Amino acid sequence: MDQHASQDASGGSPHLNEDEQGQAAAHTAPRALVIHEIIREEGEAGLARPNGALAFSGFAAGLSMGFSFLTQAFIHAGLPDAPWRHLVDSVGYSAGFVIVILGRQQLFTESTLTAVLPVLTRKDGATLLNALRLWAIVLATNLAATWVFAALLTVPGVFKPPVVAALHELSTMGMASDFLPTTCKALFAGWLIAMMVWLLPSARSARLALVLLVTSVVALGQLSHIIAGSVDAAYAVLSGLAPIHDDLTRFLLPTLLGNTLGGVALVGVLNHAAIAPEMVPNQT
Repeated sequence: MDQHASQDASGGSPHLNEDEQGQAAAHTAPRALVIHEIIREEGEAGLARPNGALAFSGFAAGLSMGFSFLTQAFIHAGLPDAPWRHLVDSVGYSAGFVIVILGRQQLFTESTLTAVLPVLTRKDGATLLNALRLWAIVLATNLAATWVFAALLTVPGVFKPPVVAALHELSTMGMASDFLPTTCKALFAGWLIAMMVWLLPSARSARLALVLLVTSVVALGQLSHIIAGSVDAAYAVLSGLAPIHDDLTRFLLPTLLGNTLGGVALVGVLNHAAIAPEMVPNQT
């Protein structure tokens, strides 16, 4: 009875021994506050990185994201022209995200959540300026790398004609809408990617499945992602399929706006506000 009473007092189950209680705890989903702290600490680590490290990691992520466009084109080229083709080739869109996320490379849309949590927690100008520094470096290097990758795709003779045709067809889709619809689609994409980052600490061994699920939804809905879509848009411009003006006004600006609002406001701010009352005062 004394042992059971002590277990009850500590919150453990009287029906389990100490090892079994540990096993039960290991299978319990972490509280929202724990998830917040995991992501906040990741954000703090990112903010502490020097400019050079951020730039190299951001450039690597931009190159990796090019494989979303290329893999989707490979699948698209191997399928018949049928109404269900997009349902299948959307799986390829996940390739770049898998490389970036599991490889721990610096992606702008992930940092809209990770970098904003230290800002919301510390509430000081220095942290805000540091977050803006991170976003500027990562976004610039992500985008620069997408143009490098797109340029490599335009080299004649690298890919067979069906793949080239698929690259041409897919590249202009991101610039098919006007400013407002693209902004709205980008908001949903930023929301989904930031929510995926929020869910990753709970996913454990299902991290790969989570990344595949969420990014496939982005592809199926043809939602605008600033880095993945930049490869497509850059290829369209470099191949002469679209003017640079369309890249800026129909893709880049509305997508950047929507992705940022979706990640910072709808995920970062709301999720922080939900657990703020549970946080210890003056927590850093």
